[in-house]
Amino acid sequence: MSEELRSILLGTTGLGVAAAAAMLITVSRGPIEAGRPALRAAAHFAVVATVAQLLHFAEELIAGFHQRFPEQLGLAAWPRSFFISFNLFWLGAWALSSWGLLASRRLAVAALWFLGIAGLANGVVHPLLSIRVGGYFPGLITSPFIGLAGVLLIRRLSSISRRPAETRAS
Repeated sequence: MSEELRSILLGTTGLGVAAAAAMLITVSRGPIEAGRPALRAAAHFAVVATVAQLLHFAEELIAGFHQRFPEQLGLAAWPRSFFISFNLFWLGAWALSSWGLLASRRLAVAALWFLGIAGLANGVVHPLLSIRVGGYFPGLITSPFIGLAGVLLIRRLSSISRRPAETRAS
């Protein structure tokens, strides 16, 4: 296995865990139980979180996150093309999921749970990385905004679907 591929696989493990958690949450919760106004509000939060993630990605790209983050893990830098493609793929998926949410699509909800969890993690990890390096770390400036957007999106997604036990107890 090339060092580049090893770096990509190991360096994105945290996102893999977040994606797995998003799938588990989606599967464990019941179907979407919300009217049109609640779905529109959730979609609005999803769009806001996607825009926050776009700004966060732009800061990371300009400041060299794809080089500096793997370095913190003792790994090779990620190719700029991988970093850009990876982020653009997810930004597109989240934009489409915001629209899919209006149609109560569970796959859209799974992708948006991932956005919320990843956003929350970004809000915590970037300040910790800055503390570790003793100064600015790429993504620090926008991390509070994506962190807050992640929390708000998680709360909104929680309100439009219920765990099966919650549905029975109601």
